[in-house]
Amino acid sequence: MACCESNKGSLEEDSYDGPVGSLSECALLMQEKERESLLSPSESPGTLMNSSSSSLQNTAPLQGYDVEFDPPLESKYECPICLMALRNAIQTRCGHRFCKSCIEKSIRDAGQRCPVDNEMLSEDQLFPDNFAKREILSLTVRCPNSGCTDKMELRHLENHLAVCQFATVPCPQCQQPIRKGYLEEHKTVECQRRPMSCPDCVASFVFEDKELHEQQCPFASVRCQYCEMDLIRDQMESHCDIDCPKAPIACNFSMFGCKERMQRHDLAQHMQEFTQMHMRYMAESLRGLSLNGTSPKPLRTLGPSILAEDIGAAAPAAACGGLRGAASCSISSAAPQPTDEMQRIREMDGRLVKQDHQLRELIILKETQAGQLAELRRRVSMLEETVKELEAHQCLGIFIWRLRGFSTLLRNQEAGMTVVEHSPGFYTGRPGYKLCLRLHLQTPNAPRCSNFISLFVHTMQGTFDGQLTWPLQGTIRLAILDQGPECQHHMEIMETKPDLQAFQKPVIARNPKGFGYVTFLHLQQLSQKAFLKDDTLLIRCEVTPRFDSTFHREGPAVQPRGPEASISKE
Repeated sequence: MACCESNKGSLEEDSYDGPVGSLSECALLMQEKERESLLSPSESPGTLMNSSSSSLQNTAPLQGYDVEFDPPLESKYECPICLMALRNAIQTRCGHRFCKSCIEKSIRDAGQRCPVDNEMLSEDQLFPDNFAKREILSLTVRCPNSGCTDKMELRHLENHLAVCQFATVPCPQCQQPIRKGYLEEHKTVECQRRPMSCPDCVASFVFEDKELHEQQCPFASVRCQYCEMDLIRDQMESHCDIDCPKAPIACNFSMFGCKERMQRHDLAQHMQEFTQMHMRYMAESLRGLSLNGTSPKPLRTLGPSILAEDIGAAAPAAACGGLRGAASCSISSAAPQPTDEMQRIREMDGRLVKQDHQLRELIILKETQAGQLAELRRRVSMLEETVKELEAHQCLGIFIWRLRGFSTLLRNQEAGMTVVEHSPGFYTGRPGYKLCLRLHLQTPNAPRCSNFISLFVHTMQGTFDGQLTWPLQGTIRLAILDQGPECQHHMEIMETKPDLQAFQKPVIARNPKGFGYVTFLHLQQLSQKAFLKDDTLLIRCEVTPRFDSTFHREGPAVQPRGPEASISKE
C-alpha cells in the first residue's frame, strides 16, 4: 500500500519502471497522474493506503521506501540509484545493493553495467539479499501523517496507516480531505454540504443553502416592517394589505382626487377632518362626468373603498351641508341632471347624516369605557397592594422567598451585569417590624467577593411602626434551602446591632442601609447540593425580635463562619 502522501513510496514488495536517478519535476507529475488513475472514483491520492494489495500489484513498480527513519537510515541500506531505503534488496556479484526495481530498470535502460563501479552486470547475476531485507523491515520509522507521533517497525507501517486517525479521507458530502478522527464531527458540524431540515416547513437542504432558504421559506417567522408584529412569511402580504394598523395606505377618496397617504389607524381621523374636501372632490367628479355627457357610475361600481358605510363612518353632520351646497352648485351650473342621479345623492346625504350620529355615539361610548377601564385598573392595583400587605402579615417572623427564573439571573451575572433582587416585605409578627431581603450576585471581576451570593436584610415602613421600640433588636437567621431529600441547608445566624443605621426606624418606604453577608454562599456551591430545583432558589429568613426596655450600644458579635466569609453593612 502507498503512504498517505501521494509522492511517498509504498510497502508493497514490487518494482518500479521509473527513470534512473533523481526524477525531474515533469516526471514526478506524470508518476503522480499514473498513481491517481489507479484510484476508484470515490478515492483520492490521500486515501491510496486503503487500496487492496492485489490492485497495486498490477501498477507500475515503485522505488525505495521514502519514509522517515528514527534513528536515520544507515548508508549501507540506501539504494545508490533512488537514494531511498532498499525495497526488495538485491545484491550484485560485485557486492553492491540496489532496489530490485531500480537495478532492473538501470540494466534495461543504461546497459548491463553496475551503476557504482561500471562492472559488467546482467539480470541473471542479481541475487535477493534477504538479510538486508529483514534488517530494513525491522528498522523504526515515524508515521508520515502530519500530527501523528507514533513510531513502529517498517513492516508494521502499512497496518498503522490503515487505522491512523491522522490520515486524511475525502468527506462523502463535500469531498474535502478530512482527518479520519474528525470526519464524523466534520460531517455533522462543519461540512458546508451537510443535510439540514427547516424547523418551520420541514424542507430538506444543505447547510450552504440555509441562508437562501431562510429568505424564501413561506413558514419562516418574519417581523412586519411597520408594526413589528411577528408573522409567518405567507401571511405578511395580506397583513400589510388588510390588517396592519401602521401600514401606509391611500385615502378612500383617492380616485376622486385626494392624494393624502397615512397609516391605516389614522384613516378614520383623516376621513373625519377632511370630509368637506372629500365631498368637493366627489361633486367635481360628478360634474365633470355630467359635462362630458357621461352618466355617473353608481358608487358601488367605483370601488369598495367609498361605500356609503365607509363615507358615513368618517363624516360629521356639518359635512352634509357642504355636500348639498357643492352638489347643488355643480348641478345648477351644468345641464339638467337625470332624476335617478339626484335621488341617489339625496339617499347618500341621508346616510351620511345617520352614520355621523352613529360615529359620535361610538366616540362617546369609547371615552366612557376608557374611563371605566382606568378606574378598574386603579382598583386592581389597590387590591394587589392589599393582598401583598395581608400576605406580609401572615409570615409571623418566618419568611420564605421563592426566587424563580434563577438561571436568567446567573446568565446576567456571568455577562458582568449588576444583578440585585428585592423580596416582598414581611412582618415579624402582629404587631411586628416590616422587613425585606436583598440578594446581590457579585460579578466575576468583583474584588474579594467575585461570584458570591450577597444577602442583606432591610427595614421597611410598616403598619405597626408607631407601636414598636426602635432600633430593631433580636436574632436573624438566614438560610438558602437544600431542596433535596438530605435537606442540608446553608444557614447563618447574626445578631442585630442597634447602633447601626440599618436597624433604625425607616423614614422612607425602604431603608437604603442593609445588614448581612457579602460572601454568604459561593455560586459554585449551588451545584454541589439541590439548592436549585425547577429553576427556583428558596431563601428562608427567621427573625426573633427582642422588645427590651433598654438596649446596649455594643451588640453581640456575629456568629463566626470562617476566615473567607464576611458580614457587612450596606
